[in-house]
Amino acid sequence: MNTTRVNVVQWLKREGDVLQRGDAVVELETEKVNYELNSPVAGVLLKIVVREPAEVPVGGLLAYIGEAGDVAPTT
Repeated sequence: MNTTRVNVVQWLKREGDVLQRGDAVVELETEKVNYELNSPVAGVLLKIVVREPAEVPVGGLLAYIGEAGDVAPTT
């Protein structure tokens, strides 16, 4: 059985926080395991799109990361 949805348990970073590649950003939960999702890039956490608690599809948009001074798209 493949996991198709995950639960957002807790954000470990806040909007405006500077991120390094590999920083733990958010805790997610599946039916079998809880894990921390790491930032794929260095930058600034511009906007959290999905607040906890929430269920989202695997690979769904959780947040925007960009450069200092960037503006996240409105959703």
